[in-house]
Parts: sequence; structure tokens; C-alpha cells
Amino acid sequence: MKLADISIFKSPANFMINRGCRGPRVGESWVGGEAVGGVRLRGFGWRHAGRRAWAVRGVDLRVERGERVLLLGPSGAGKSTLLAALAGLLPEDSGEQEGTIEVDGLAPHEARDRVGIVFQDPQAQLVMARSGDDVAFGLENRGVPAGEIWPRVDEALSRVGFPYHRDRPTAALSGGEQQRLALAGVLALRPGLLLLDEPTANLDPAGATLVRAAVARAVDTDTTLIVVEHRVAEALPLVDRVVVLEPGGGVRADGPPEAVFAADGDALAAEGVWVPGRDVPPRRAGGPAGEVLLTADRLGQPPRLAATDLTVRAGEALAVLGPNGAGKSTLALLLGGLLKPGTGRLVASPELAGADARTPPHRWRAPALAGRVGSVFQDPEHQFVTSTVFDELALGLRRTGASETMVRDRVDPLLQRLRLTRLAAANPYTLSGGEARRLSVATALATAPRLLICDEPTFGQDRRTWRELVDLFAELRDAGHGLVTVTHDAEFVAAMADRTLTLDRTLALDRPPAPNAPAGPPVAGAATAAPAGTAPAATMGRSVEHR
Repeated sequence: MKLADISIFKSPANFMINRGCRGPRVGESWVGGEAVGGVRLRGFGWRHAGRRAWAVRGVDLRVERGERVLLLGPSGAGKSTLLAALAGLLPEDSGEQEGTIEVDGLAPHEARDRVGIVFQDPQAQLVMARSGDDVAFGLENRGVPAGEIWPRVDEALSRVGFPYHRDRPTAALSGGEQQRLALAGVLALRPGLLLLDEPTANLDPAGATLVRAAVARAVDTDTTLIVVEHRVAEALPLVDRVVVLEPGGGVRADGPPEAVFAADGDALAAEGVWVPGRDVPPRRAGGPAGEVLLTADRLGQPPRLAATDLTVRAGEALAVLGPNGAGKSTLALLLGGLLKPGTGRLVASPELAGADARTPPHRWRAPALAGRVGSVFQDPEHQFVTSTVFDELALGLRRTGASETMVRDRVDPLLQRLRLTRLAAANPYTLSGGEARRLSVATALATAPRLLICDEPTFGQDRRTWRELVDLFAELRDAGHGLVTVTHDAEFVAAMADRTLTLDRTLALDRPPAPNAPAGPPVAGAATAAPAGTAPAATMGRSVEHR
């Protein structure tokens, strides 16, 4: 979504509000003095401009006032498109609509002031330089009395567990902190219909718990809630109904969560839905780790990342964990040679650096860096540079001088495995969040770099595409490549991480544990080792390394 699209959500209220009258909330559209309306879709479909396939189609759905609905479906089934349609964020000239969609008996664009939406990407709706001002922006545009604005801002920030003062610059926030701020901006407006598009996708477990608790507190009995969330088990306490979209069109299943999963759980899991209780098999390394590729010695970027010691090895998957704001994304940029260290140094092995063995990675020429180290950013759109999905995947290979036959032989299987074949001619900026994430990962996998560094690579994936990503990463690692992933995805860590590094907000140290060393209390200035698969210990002033 562009800023222009978002501004209509935080826009001045309609004529009833401007006159000092309260407009009807969702489920209270007044016709002849009686409450009618709610959310209604009759054969609704939407096709984005320039696309052959429909993003969503044939949806018949009725949601009554006060219902809490979890909207599920495989990646690309149209969940985010449906939420955008309900929020009135699909202009007529941006695509083709079939059927009807109504909120309180009105077209969605006529009911925008009653609807709040939080997107997958929090940056899409942060509009001010300071955090408190961003939450206050919508209240000011709605004409809320000045004396009520800051108490409502502080209440909303408190509900989402925002850890800073309202003067905190929005540019200084981590992705997860931005998501909490975006949610606070919506909650402050007290919408009648609350739409949440994967609101916890970029949050650490503690932050996700805070956000879910905030939603539970904020949603009263006459507020309608529709949630898109891949963390199904965690979202179930918030809802009383599950609706599953069919990728080919229509509704696959609809009813109470227990009934839907009991009747269709196995089939839904096979189709990509994260059905609770269905575990995924691990993909452990087939052999021991190889040679060291990178060594970080007191590597840091104050104040975003404290001094960090670690090693990255070939044939090993290292998962970087820690709370939002600990500097995980900054560490990924440093390890990828995309950011000059503020403290310490990063040394590449001769095997990785080649002719640049005496030069730090951030000073390597771009072609050399791209050929040795692949990076996947937290925001996938930050690395798209072409106009089609196919060309995005082919770009790196073409820059290496590969023939078009070689390019197609590499690109086509990736498109198929990551379920992007039907989108090969699509513009990368029109993809759903999950599709964009798979494309960004695939662009790095296409050139099979010696070292791959990924920031939240499994964000927005259904169960099927998640497993395909895990398989691709495991194949790369087992072929002797190094892999570093920044992640909050506990399932991903359990499935394939060979070693974990947990950062906190003060100091990070990574030391290899002594063989068969017994677990004990943390020692100042050292790391605590634990068997693979155990939960990270809570520490201050150090990282916790797991093998």
C-alpha cells in the first residue's frame, strides 16, 4: 500500500462527524431507526489491474456485529485483498470487481471512518516522525477534542506494550516496534470494524503476546473483528469463528474453530493452512559444520547493536534470536557487508573472500559481494528492482553472464517450488506479503551464494510454502553453504537451526561451548551453551548460544 492509500484511513471524518453527530458503528447502520447491515459479501471478487488471475473470487460471506472471525487460507488465496476491500482501499481504477461488498449497508469507501486496519507492513501506515504524533495523527484528523487526544494516545501505547516515550523517533524503531505503534494508531480511533492483517508477524514472542492481549482488551462486545494470521494456535483465543478461503474462489470452510478443524483439519493442513497440532518434520544437517566463513570480533553498531562476537560456518544453519530492538536486523546487514561496522571488525575467510581476503566485506565491490554473500531484507520490497517476477529471479544470474537457457533452467524450478509460476509476469510490487517474501528469498537462492543471510525469511508463509522454503534452505546448507537467519519463528528454529545466537539489548557474545560442558548459571562475559532444541535462557549482557 502507498501512503496515499493509507491516508484515507486516517482521514477527516465524514459529514455526520463534522457536524458533531456520532455516525453509526459497524452493525448499527440506521435505516428507519432499525439496526441493519454488518459485513456482507455476495459473489465478491477482485482482479488487480494487469493480472489475468483473480486475487479473490466468488466469496459469499456474512459477518454480524460483534463477531470475531479468523480468516484463513493458503498464501495467495486473497486474504489481504479481502481485508483491503473491506477497508475501502481498492480504488475502482486499480482493478476489476465482481459481486458486491458492504459495510453497514454501504460501499466500503463510504464507511472508511468506521473501519480500522493494521497491515502486514507497519511502515505502510506510519506517517509521522515521532511515535506519539503518529498515534495522534488520526485523532486530530477525526476532530477529537484536544484535551482527549494525548490521554487516548498514551492509553493506546500502553495497551500494545510500546516500550518507549511518545517522543521516540519512528525511524529508530525495529520492525516489531513499528507494528505495535501501527496497532496503537488504530486502537486509539476505537473503530467499530477492526481488521488485522498478520499483526504479530514481525514481533518477538513477548511482543506478540502483548499485542494479542491488547486486541483482546480493546475489542468490546459490539466491535467486529476480522483477523488474518498464520499463527493460528495463538490467534484462536481471540476468535469464535473460522472462515477458510479457497484459492480457486469461494469459501472452503466456515464455522466454529473446533468444528472446522475436526472436520477438515487434515485436508486444510495438506492445502497449506497452519492447523494446530500438526507438527512438521525437522531438517537437521547431514554432517558436521565446515570451515569458518566469517568471524565477528566485538562487531557492533551503537546504539542499535551492542558488541557481538560470533562465527559463521559453512554447512551450518545459524539462527539469530532475541527481542525486538536487540539489533538482529542490524547484525544481518553487518554480516552481509551492507553496513560499515561502528565497532569491532568482521573478517571473511580466504575461502569466502578470495582475492579480497585482506579487505573487510563492506569494502568489497558490489559484484564481488553479490557473488559471495546473498542477503534477504526484512522488507522484501526494498530489494526489488525489475518489473516482473521472472526478471527479478533472473537478474542475479544474468549479471554473472549465464545464458538464457541456464537462467530458465534455474528460475523455472524455483517458481514452481515456491508456487510463483502463475505470477511470473506479474509486477513484484503487486504481490501479497507472503508471495513477496518468497520472491525475495528466491532471488538470493537463484545464485546459490556461498553464504546466505536472511531477515525473517518465513514471514507470511502458509504451511506448504513454509516447508518448501525449509527444504530449499536445508539443501543449500547440506551442499556446504553457510546460512544465517534472523527469525522469531520458533517452528523454523526447531526444524533446521544447527546453532542459535540470542541477542539482548546490552551486550552480545558468542563463544563455542566446551565439549560436553554441563549447563550452569550464566557467567559474566561468557555465553551459556545448551543442548539443541532447548529454549533460550533469559540473560542480560550476553548472548546465549545453542547447539
